[in-house]
Amino acid sequence: MGSVGIAAAPPLTEHAWAGHPERPERLDAILRQLEGRGLRARMRELPPREPGPAELLAVHAPGVVERLDGLAESGGGWLDPDTYVTPGSPAAARGAAGAALAATEAVIAGEVGSAFCAVRPPGHHATRDRSMGFCLLNNVAIAAARALAAGVERVAVVDWDVHHGNGTEQIFEGEGRVLYASTHASPFYPGTGLAHETGRGEGRGTTLNLPLPAGTGDAGFVACYEQAVIPALERFEPGLVLVSCGWDAHARDPLAPLRVSTAGYTQVARLVVAAARRLAGGRLVVALEGGYDEHALAWCASALCELLLGDEPTPDPRPTPPSAEPDVQPVIAAARRASGLD
Repeated sequence: MGSVGIAAAPPLTEHAWAGHPERPERLDAILRQLEGRGLRARMRELPPREPGPAELLAVHAPGVVERLDGLAESGGGWLDPDTYVTPGSPAAARGAAGAALAATEAVIAGEVGSAFCAVRPPGHHATRDRSMGFCLLNNVAIAAARALAAGVERVAVVDWDVHHGNGTEQIFEGEGRVLYASTHASPFYPGTGLAHETGRGEGRGTTLNLPLPAGTGDAGFVACYEQAVIPALERFEPGLVLVSCGWDAHARDPLAPLRVSTAGYTQVARLVVAAARRLAGGRLVVALEGGYDEHALAWCASALCELLLGDEPTPDPRPTPPSAEPDVQPVIAAARRASGLD
């Protein structure tokens, strides 16, 4: 199993906008939980490092970084109606990317077996050409590119955020060495991630999208992983698994229409952790994306870290009651057909 690392971003109070849901308290809730339950003390600290310009430009056009830095230098403002920049945002964004890089390098080098990146701002909506959807730099894409450059032959990105990671898909849709698998609410922001989107060129067949109807809860969410995501990982045989870890499909989340509980998220995490151990020698890096309810963030994070540490996760003391769910079998069947799993 190996030791477990944690790459935690430094305090990010300078990257905040009054009333915006992507706020410093999100990360504070996670770190308080990990520290209060004694989990962080059992994990190896992996200090974030400064990403080099070439590492950013491996996945982003120069204009992405130039717009971010330029807007910050002018005092801050908005890149789009959802995505703010303050004078402290470039450092925060580089810190998040640097944490993902440090964790990925430590896992590849065998210094730790797996790692959790407690970072913000999130990244998976940032495309090659544009920051959007609360995301400034695509942390997981930067880490995946670094892993390929370091000699990892195949990298899998599993995205369990409630939103489709349009940025990650776009960056790697033509790259056959990267599998991108996403479960997400649909129709919902950003409007991408349909089952027929399976990649292009050398990357055809290495994108798996499972667009879920509103109200999908634990049964449907777990079925997507058991019947589609895990089989896709088994076929791909990655040397490293990265997770875009949004906990905003949680039933408590104020911004999204899915109904997954902490227990459901924990079961999906259990499946992905087991797959990484079976297929990739345990090499797994999990990086925080969305999630805007502090209780859900705290308990999903501690359950994940307990799994990584080899513990049985402690149940959420405020469980979500089950509710009626739509049938997701047509979604799973369409995704399997499109990606060639059938």
